[in-house]
Amino acid sequence: MRPAADMKDFRRDLVGLLPKLRRFAMTLTRDATDADDLVQEACERAITRSHLWNGEGRLESWVYAMTRNLWVDEVRKRKVRGGGSMAEIFDQDEPSIEASGERAVYANQLQKMILSMPEGLASAFLLVNIEGHSYRETAEILGIPIGTVMSRLSTARLRLAAMLSEDAERRA
Repeated sequence: MRPAADMKDFRRDLVGLLPKLRRFAMTLTRDATDADDLVQEACERAITRSHLWNGEGRLESWVYAMTRNLWVDEVRKRKVRGGGSMAEIFDQDEPSIEASGERAVYANQLQKMILSMPEGLASAFLLVNIEGHSYRETAEILGIPIGTVMSRLSTARLRLAAMLSEDAERRA
């Protein structure tokens, strides 16, 4: 068991990860409610298994990998139960990014574009381009080879560029 001071630091660091963890969960689940549930479950698991965290590497990567594994397990459970269709990407009543004016509109459009990509592409793009993880860290979090990360990033960037181009053409 961790000493009380270490546990306090661990929990503080975990709370600091919540916004990033929720964005990552959204790329996996495509649903705000599922993402929130996944983040809660991941945090509970991280706290109960904090004794396994050795302090090496990034806590963020450890929690992301745990979150991804929890989601893979949930998808398997849903397949076995024969259901589990997911709701729309965003709840209409809930703003997905807090900002104002044009920036908020652009941020929401960009978020929707990223989340419209298949899960593997969106997660890789978010981890590398938004969260700043290395290819190696991303590969470890997602449980895939680095070459697959590179391929997914290339595909995600091309798709995003095409979507941005189409959006610009519609506005013109």
